[in-house]
Amino acid sequence: MSGTRASNDRPPGAGGVKRGRLQQEAAATGSRVTVVLGAQWGDEGKGKVVDLLATDADIVSRCQGGNNAGHTVVVDGKEYDFHLLPSGIVHTKAVSFIGNGVVVHLPGLFEEAEKNEKKGLKDWEKRLVISDRAHLVFDFHQAVDGLQEAQRQAQEGKNIGTTRKGIGPAYSSKAARTGLRVCDLLSDFEEFSARFKNLARQHQSMFPALEVDIEGQLKKLKGLAERIRPLVRDGVHFMYEALHGPPKKILVEGANAALLDIDFEQINEVGDLLQNRGHEWGVTTGRKRRCGWLDLVTVRYAHMINGFTALALTKLDILDALDELKVGIAYKLNGKRIPHFPANQEVLQKVEVEYETLPGWKADTTGARKWEDLPPQAQGYVRFVENHVGVAVKWIGVGKSRESMIQLF
Repeated sequence: MSGTRASNDRPPGAGGVKRGRLQQEAAATGSRVTVVLGAQWGDEGKGKVVDLLATDADIVSRCQGGNNAGHTVVVDGKEYDFHLLPSGIVHTKAVSFIGNGVVVHLPGLFEEAEKNEKKGLKDWEKRLVISDRAHLVFDFHQAVDGLQEAQRQAQEGKNIGTTRKGIGPAYSSKAARTGLRVCDLLSDFEEFSARFKNLARQHQSMFPALEVDIEGQLKKLKGLAERIRPLVRDGVHFMYEALHGPPKKILVEGANAALLDIDFEQINEVGDLLQNRGHEWGVTTGRKRRCGWLDLVTVRYAHMINGFTALALTKLDILDALDELKVGIAYKLNGKRIPHFPANQEVLQKVEVEYETLPGWKADTTGARKWEDLPPQAQGYVRFVENHVGVAVKWIGVGKSRESMIQLF
């Protein structure tokens, strides 16, 4: 499930679900900003929601993450996979923006673009802008990511399960103020080279097994600098102009999810059915995803953090085969309901989920294109979600293609 937040909308009141708020345009003097965020752990189908909203957007922006993220967009029967590029890049009328919060692996960026070019993506360079303040992910960051995972496995018997794309180590360099940005690469290359060597040696001192071909990487980066130069702008100035110039529709594409944010499950036949029907394996890693019933405790928590103004309920069709559905509505600890989502992982492992059972519909919803086409039980499921979260469902996904999205208001 994904959520959207619009800058000129007020969050829904406690008195129930309000509809039609997103139909109101921003005042004539201002731009409208809509943010698409994952309300759970990622893999909610954000790419499809972004693709739908991007048809009417002037700017589609990525604001965080790197090429560990994976979005699949199906357009005219062609399936595009995006990791670093905003999934709005398929729309020829919109400018796609990679913001300063994103960490950019340049070889990965161009490899991704070339793969999608073969599928039919055209002229992407003409509508892509990259912030000069975006930090760079280097090959040695990716190597360190793998070494850290191996260390965790050896020391703790388990690892985080990162994509090994170097995102965490690159953000660590950024936080330590030793990281290098796009603007550094495009400025004095001798100065950049000296700083790159220092950063590589710092990582080698921390990880003695790390091998870095410093001169080889610098040679590759010098060539990539000239390829990226025409795409780079002062990102802060670019967004300031967009927000304060003639009114624009700006769509912000969240790469992460509320419960995977750095500050903040059914292993049985049901999980297998949901996994197989939903083709639930990572776009980046190919790793199978654990699947389970909808947990409205986490969705409400994500709403508390982000103030959603509408929800996208994706992959409703995956539930078509089930006789009944369970929905997590509360957590219990030692037999008592707790009114919050626990911060401590050890406490979270001990909670018991309280479920509400709803009737399934046992009917094919993939051909539904409007609310009235859905079976009554499916409509009841959607209304149940809305009433428990306190946010209206605006979109319902019933298939992979762009057309398979029901819009309610």
